[in-house]
Amino acid sequence: MIIDLSWTPWNAVDQLCLDTGLPLVRSQLGSQSLMTALDSYLETRNATDAAILLENEIEVDKTLYELLGRSNIRVWVHAGLTRDSARSLKTMRPEPSFYVIVGSNGFVMDTYRRALKEKLVRRNYRWNLVFTDYSAGNVDMSQLVLPTVLLSIDQSECCKISGQREECSCSGDVQRTQHIITSLLQYITEVYSKLDHELQYLTVKMDCQDAVGGTELNVTRERVYRQFADDGDMSNDTLFYWNAERTGLFLRSRFVLTIYKPDEDLQTVATWSADEEYRLLPGVVLEPLKMFFRIGTSTAVPWTLPKLDPVTGQHMTDEENQPVYEGYCIDLIAKLAETMNFDYDIVTPKTGGFGKKLPNGSWDGVVGDLMRGETDIAVAALTMTAEREEVIDFVAPYFEQTGILIAIRKPIRKTSLFKFMTVLRTEVWLSIVAALLLTGFMIWLLDKYSPYSARNNPDAYPYPCREFTLKESFWFALTSFTPQGGGEAPKALSGRTLVAAYWLFVVLMLATFTANLAAFLTVERMQTPVSSLEQLARQSRINYTVVEGSTIHQYFINMKFAEDTLYRVWKEITLNATSDQAQYRVWDYPIREQYGHILLAINASGPVPDAKTGFEQVNEHTDADFAFIHDSAEIKYEVTRNCNLTEVGEVFAEQPYAIAVQQGSRLQEDLSRALLELQKERFLEQLASKYWNESARQACPDADESEGITLESLGGVFIATLFGLGLAMITLAWEVFYYKRKEKNEVKALDNIEKTAADPQKKPVKKIDNFTKIRKRGKADKSKGKSVTIGDSFKPAADKISYISVYPKGDYRP
Repeated sequence: MIIDLSWTPWNAVDQLCLDTGLPLVRSQLGSQSLMTALDSYLETRNATDAAILLENEIEVDKTLYELLGRSNIRVWVHAGLTRDSARSLKTMRPEPSFYVIVGSNGFVMDTYRRALKEKLVRRNYRWNLVFTDYSAGNVDMSQLVLPTVLLSIDQSECCKISGQREECSCSGDVQRTQHIITSLLQYITEVYSKLDHELQYLTVKMDCQDAVGGTELNVTRERVYRQFADDGDMSNDTLFYWNAERTGLFLRSRFVLTIYKPDEDLQTVATWSADEEYRLLPGVVLEPLKMFFRIGTSTAVPWTLPKLDPVTGQHMTDEENQPVYEGYCIDLIAKLAETMNFDYDIVTPKTGGFGKKLPNGSWDGVVGDLMRGETDIAVAALTMTAEREEVIDFVAPYFEQTGILIAIRKPIRKTSLFKFMTVLRTEVWLSIVAALLLTGFMIWLLDKYSPYSARNNPDAYPYPCREFTLKESFWFALTSFTPQGGGEAPKALSGRTLVAAYWLFVVLMLATFTANLAAFLTVERMQTPVSSLEQLARQSRINYTVVEGSTIHQYFINMKFAEDTLYRVWKEITLNATSDQAQYRVWDYPIREQYGHILLAINASGPVPDAKTGFEQVNEHTDADFAFIHDSAEIKYEVTRNCNLTEVGEVFAEQPYAIAVQQGSRLQEDLSRALLELQKERFLEQLASKYWNESARQACPDADESEGITLESLGGVFIATLFGLGLAMITLAWEVFYYKRKEKNEVKALDNIEKTAADPQKKPVKKIDNFTKIRKRGKADKSKGKSVTIGDSFKPAADKISYISVYPKGDYRP
């Protein structure tokens, strides 16, 4: 028999045994069986990759040979952990899901301490310590900082291979190797002794350089192999088991998998033999390990924002001094991690933002990191474009449509309580007052001199009629402006003609004032002087800009290039047109050159370095003469938080935002399914309402302008009413004072009359002021009252009006 103890196939021996019929038995003396056991455990934990650290280069080769072709896990192996290899592990993309240290107790713990120093130990259950020297029970658990998995060989194996029964101990790889070889030879001898006695033992002389085939040993080989298999099936207590596929006898090691948690005792979760499948102990349930992804994003409002400390206002960082973010994308990532059960790190690109194609064909930013494998998923305000889809794959959109929008400041309105007075110019108001005064005077004049007026023709109007004195005429002209009307009109035809013309004037003036007041208040409430991109491009009063180098800036550059290209093609067609192409000759260019003018205006204003600067410039122009063209989602977000800003027109150049993965990534289907579930739960709608909360606009001072006219616009009307009320009260006080004074004067006059009556020698000098008018023959005369001497007989003349003195308190005296 030939026993092959090498860790790689020895082709010369294979061919020799095949030619001669010699039995060939392979076996292993190293840690290959432990690596197979570890691979079984990792596959049950849904591991996709692992970084394995071994003691030397030989162990690296052995491990690679053992796993390649037999394991589904992508591995990265290295001898030891140096500063360079630690840096390689840190920068490895994608980052390994698991880390494994394989070797003796001293090597494992030294390497683990180096990993702690290099800050590689960061997640629970990701580090696996595999001990090859039966020393797992001697590990100093205080050095383990996080929950860790330990894999070792049952120490009872040491006693079996060394032949010891009580208090046995094995240390050192050479001693273990010698014990395995001794036990293997002893086992093979025992199996040969069980062969049939009638089987003839043959000795064959062979030349390794010139092997001659023989069939006499084939029977022996087959019988030996069968005996190995039967012996292993009949007893599980044997040290070795037969593997027919690999024609080898391998040590039936018993593996022990334990879990360490800080402040808790070691917990054995699984034990199994090398010839068995990995299984947990009854009643043991391991927590499912989450997948780990590096998720790329880039700062954008309100998608990804650095989280600020509410007290200091500084950017917050985590325990590893990494920045902490918040925003729509961060909330979406957290929800996806909960739905798909994975852990993650947020990674922002060093340069490039979302990513653009460089002249050498590579990409920077989020797209570049994803393309190079620096990140596994990209969740950002990343638009789906055909150019990007050439290097990465997009998942279903999570934000249906976003595009370009215009932001402008609301003009600051000059508030005045008497704005309604500004509807008409000052000369118009003065003309109205002059017309009122002139009309009142003309009504008095016509009523006084017209022979058909109620004053001059009392026979035609035997009932009481309104007397149009100068005061009454002005009052009629004034009240004609009110809905109540001026009251009783003049009786003469001339006066009525004047009143009719005056009423037409009043109706037209009131209609004009009402219409202009409505238009004035409507224009006053208009927030923006422009309502679309076309209007913005056609005017010159409002300047506008974009963020330099942004996708919006590139959009206008591309549109300008398209316009130039179309114009060049049209010009070539037109200038080179033959008689058969006369239809191309037109007077006007059929395509609007709009984007060229827009790009010139943007370059004249100067692009801004970032969106924050753009919004600040808009806010500084209080006359609403500056606009900012930017991403519609960010503008809508800013408008909900800044009462001075408003959006103009409709969104144009719409594109969806989507999650991106590496080309051919298996995550594409999982993410699509997770997004579909979030849409069913209406999570995306709730997330949008959280960051684009229109109710925040209700806190703005002018949030209710659309509901009606404010008091500031018509406050002067109320002030005028209050002024009239005050003036009426002052007039009332004057009337009371005047009446009291007049009554007092009349009493004095009465006393003087009484004194004169008592002394007949005195001539009456007092003129009686209070008198009653007596109308005779329908004629009226406003002649001055005559003084009546006390004692004279009073006989009214028949052809004129006389006056009778009326004494206070109705005391009539002769």
